[in-house]
Amino acid sequence: MAFGSTTVQMKKRILALIVAISVVGSSIIIGRLFQLQVVQAEDLQKRAARQQMRVTSLSAQRGTIYDRNGEILAMSGSVWTVYLSPVDIDSEEERTLIAKGLSEILDVSEEFVLEKSQRNTYYEIIKKKIERPLADEVTQFVTDNKITCVGLEEDYKRYYPYGTLASTVLGFTGSENQGAYGLEAYYDSVLSGTNGQIVSAKNAWGTDMPFKYEKMYEAQNGNDLVLTIDVNIQRFVDKHLEQAVIEHEVQNKACAIVMDVQTGEILAMSTKPDFDPNAPNVIYDKNVQEQLDAITDEKQRQEALLEAQYAQWRNKAVSDPYEPGSVFKIITSSAVLEEKVIGLNNTFTCTGEYESGGVKYHCWKLAGHGVQDFAQSLQNSCNPAFISYGQALGKEKFREYFQAFGLTKPTGVDLPGEAGSIYHSDESFGVTELSSSSFGQTFKVTALQLITAVSAAVNGGELMQPYVVQKIVDEENNIVSQTKPVIKRQVISNETSATMALLCEGVVSEGSGRKAQLPGFRIGGKTGTSEKLGAGDSDWKILSFVGFAPADDPQIAVLVMLDEPKLDDPYGSTIAAPIVKNMLADILPYIGMEPQLDVNEDTSVLVPGLIGEMLEEAQSQLIDQGLKARIVGKGDSVLKQVPQEGYEIPYGGTVILYTDETELAQSVTVPNVLGKTGKQANAAILNAGLNIKIEGDFADNVQTQVISQSPLPEEQVQPGTVVTVTVQQVGADPVNESS
Repeated sequence: MAFGSTTVQMKKRILALIVAISVVGSSIIIGRLFQLQVVQAEDLQKRAARQQMRVTSLSAQRGTIYDRNGEILAMSGSVWTVYLSPVDIDSEEERTLIAKGLSEILDVSEEFVLEKSQRNTYYEIIKKKIERPLADEVTQFVTDNKITCVGLEEDYKRYYPYGTLASTVLGFTGSENQGAYGLEAYYDSVLSGTNGQIVSAKNAWGTDMPFKYEKMYEAQNGNDLVLTIDVNIQRFVDKHLEQAVIEHEVQNKACAIVMDVQTGEILAMSTKPDFDPNAPNVIYDKNVQEQLDAITDEKQRQEALLEAQYAQWRNKAVSDPYEPGSVFKIITSSAVLEEKVIGLNNTFTCTGEYESGGVKYHCWKLAGHGVQDFAQSLQNSCNPAFISYGQALGKEKFREYFQAFGLTKPTGVDLPGEAGSIYHSDESFGVTELSSSSFGQTFKVTALQLITAVSAAVNGGELMQPYVVQKIVDEENNIVSQTKPVIKRQVISNETSATMALLCEGVVSEGSGRKAQLPGFRIGGKTGTSEKLGAGDSDWKILSFVGFAPADDPQIAVLVMLDEPKLDDPYGSTIAAPIVKNMLADILPYIGMEPQLDVNEDTSVLVPGLIGEMLEEAQSQLIDQGLKARIVGKGDSVLKQVPQEGYEIPYGGTVILYTDETELAQSVTVPNVLGKTGKQANAAILNAGLNIKIEGDFADNVQTQVISQSPLPEEQVQPGTVVTVTVQQVGADPVNESS
């Protein structure tokens, strides 16, 4: 009995143990299944998909950037990425062959390729963004050697066809085609598009399955930008600004802006020195590069290099506030005339100094200007007069107009890195601050803020929103969005604005802006010379000039600012004004404004002597004579000129200015114009880069024929040489050469 009872108990215990083990085991299995199917399900599905699918990226093409005329400023061209699938390498011999071949073609080390080839992956990048010639070599290599584990993927690389042109506006892209600076960064989401994919299924052996198991997601290309920038106006501005920087040894860069005063469109914006966005990391300023090369400590050199790169990418026109100086007197004048606290007939006697708030302010003319009316005080850029005008306006009204002209906050232009102004707070704005502010000192604004405010002063009184992108279009040229001119506010009346435009014309025709006069055009403007706030050396100055045309109906404004020119006696009136004049001389005829001149086709002028002159000054003198300049060489002053001083050439003729020795031997062949009509001879000689002087008996509306020329046909002469042709009426008796 006892034995049987023990056996039953044993069986019960074993059964209980089996049940317990089953329950525990089932719980573990259920728990593990729950862990795998619920908790880790999403992650495991992704891992399984990665093992079973191969994803190939399809790059989206970045949108193109055009100027207002359809000229391409930035575009994407095809390049290729070379990749390797290590798991598909058949043998060690193939691995060695691939490493050797790709290293030679792509200029990478064999060790680099071998290291990549040892990885247990389907996709390893060997080199990105190779051009077509190299891509063709890779294709030929893998074809010749029947290699199936090396492939090419099409990608895109950014190109800037005009090099440095408007580089600080356009910016550039990074290594992954993302916008890194300028418009490329500001409109990156618009330009970049969306990459596509090809998803391919793989079998148990890791090879691609048939195409029916493949899915393609097309890339969506980026949209295009059409700018307000005009490539030709930008060229004119870049040319003259770069010359000015070199000639005047500008230490802290220069900038220029051309604006349509009626719409706020920016037609050109330049900073010099700048950079080439095709190679943005290369230092473009030779002086800066020499300074970098002189640094021996590698860490310090790398830090200095990075700082220099950021500096050359910076758009000075929107990012660097500066003291505007006397250009600001346009704003002060507009405010006092609008408020009628000062009238055109009011007079002010300048003794050479003015005391306000216990501070003595000196006029640039130490002896004083004497008695002057309002127009004369603006023409003379008289600081004491404008201090008195500011006091008459009062600090509350002054601050009100300062804000109304948009000078207390950034303009909101569609460019990155825009700075605001640096101005006195309400609490710190007393009599002294009002006095200095009235003539444009002790505060800072950006060049863009200033030209926008000046445009409002002369365009009818409307403060416009400046902008750079005219419209956004898709790859089929459908308009996605279009920018329309925006009037922020009416700052002054149309009548006050018209008066200001005429007063500024007086500054150019009779006052400190005389060097901005352009024959045949009505130009308005204002000079500016300011000392740098906070500068250790008070001799450092900023020179500027703003000009607009035509003065009786302003359409276009140009602002030039030179930061720290290395000159003995720098003034905006003598340095900046001629630069704007030279820019306008190129721009105005280009946009269809014709000079109103009282000259006929037969008018001749004497060539001035220009040898030794700096280029900007030489060009300015030629413009005054109604002549054109052609620059030969890369120097900054005139070494030789053709025709020479005192030579008589037709009005509108061209003088060749040689600026370095290497170009002096250049020559052209005199065309044969004997027997041609006077019109044909004129065209042939001018097209050859020569000047023409026509002599003989001829009259208007009568056909003429060339009977002699000097120099003779086929002679080698220097460009710009005057070819004298003698003409006579067709059908007339031959001229007796011996008489």
